[in-house]
Amino acid sequence: MPPRLEQVVATTLGISESAVQDDLRYQSTAEWSSLRHAALMLALEQAYNTEITEELIPELTSIAAIREFILRLEATAGGPDSGANGEARVGGAPEPSAAETIHRGLEGVYFDRTRTTSIDGRAGMLHHRGYSIGDLAEHASYEEMVHLLVYGELPRPAQLAALDAELKAARTLPAPAHELIRLVRDASPLEALRTTVSALPAFEPAAPGTPDTDEVRRQGLRLIARIPIILAAHHAAGRGREPVAPNATLGHAANFLYLLRGEAPTELEARIFDQDLVLHADHGSNASAFAARVATSTQADLSAAATAAMATFSGPLHGGALAEIVTMLETIVRTGDAAGYVEQRHRERQPVFGFGHRVYRTEDARARYLRAAAAELARQQGRDPGWLDAVEALRREMDAYSRHGVDVNVDLYTAVVYLLLGIPRDLFVAVFAASRMAGWLAQILEQRQDNTLIRPRLRYVGPPARPYVPLAER
Repeated sequence: MPPRLEQVVATTLGISESAVQDDLRYQSTAEWSSLRHAALMLALEQAYNTEITEELIPELTSIAAIREFILRLEATAGGPDSGANGEARVGGAPEPSAAETIHRGLEGVYFDRTRTTSIDGRAGMLHHRGYSIGDLAEHASYEEMVHLLVYGELPRPAQLAALDAELKAARTLPAPAHELIRLVRDASPLEALRTTVSALPAFEPAAPGTPDTDEVRRQGLRLIARIPIILAAHHAAGRGREPVAPNATLGHAANFLYLLRGEAPTELEARIFDQDLVLHADHGSNASAFAARVATSTQADLSAAATAAMATFSGPLHGGALAEIVTMLETIVRTGDAAGYVEQRHRERQPVFGFGHRVYRTEDARARYLRAAAAELARQQGRDPGWLDAVEALRREMDAYSRHGVDVNVDLYTAVVYLLLGIPRDLFVAVFAASRMAGWLAQILEQRQDNTLIRPRLRYVGPPARPYVPLAER
């Protein structure tokens, strides 16, 4: 006799059986995360001797839906829960109306239309303004990607030359910004970047009045060019050195590496880092892009919106996951035990960083290109301290979860590429943010085009109305 559904769910998610009610939904609680959802699908398969297909997984996202699924299984088998006509009875409380349904984390909610980025999470496809990420990763430079996102079309040769000249001309910072960077030299790179970006308007007062779209675009392009300067200056200040001056003969990606190293990268390194920037340039309404749009919807300026995005990006469930992946890979390289690592994370109900995505139900559309880039770099350099082997061992151990939607995401191979490029580890998250500035700018410009204040609501579930009791009588 199979176990009760409440027992299976409670054991898998690590919650009490009393909490397993029909209104409990995927990601409505911290315990029902992406990894735990995959674990729950595996547990249901084992408990009820069935196979949960890829098509079924998106349907089984509430206890009510899972209960109905199990009733159908029992009805098909002619079990005691079959109805008079062999059809399963559907139990549980009715779903709330569409107007009352709470979408925790805004899961599945479309808050606006966009012409910027399209993601098909089930098919693992990503397009920017109609162009596949594969075509862009293989053929476009980061400067071309910036033009595509910011202006809406791939540039003609003269337009690309003009954009390249504009970005190179903006590779400077006001003197007070350099002083601020020295003052925060002990902060993390992303903290220093966020602080400096938020302070730039104070060092360069804008003209009175609300800037038009062209001016915001110019400000954004200037910020794209300046972010590598800020990060390199902070990196140098933390080591007691003067910053390296930009190299006007190098493109954006190559110059970025040059600023960090003080020497020009190889052609392969520059090409792969350029591809990395293209792959990370935008990814729809993720947490940081949404934060930028929320700030913009209040008519906050570009610097404020970019600062909001960077602050959001720092969290370990967003860009901050890169730092956790390095620690994970080092652990597996040291122990040689990927299976033990995954088992321990599962036992502790903790995520395995580098796997799972809020949108993708299959491998992240960008991961395959970074996997190939990491392998090419390792081959060319003749060195790999075991990072790629660790990644492949992890993939094998996570295969069962991958079948249920927790597959490789972009962070896993990004960490390996950054390690092989020699990018300092404390800069990983900030470098990722630097590439994303192009997407944030595109999102900000799009929000401005037909702006409306973004103001969702919260359903109140606290105490009912009650009288105030004076302090002496409490």
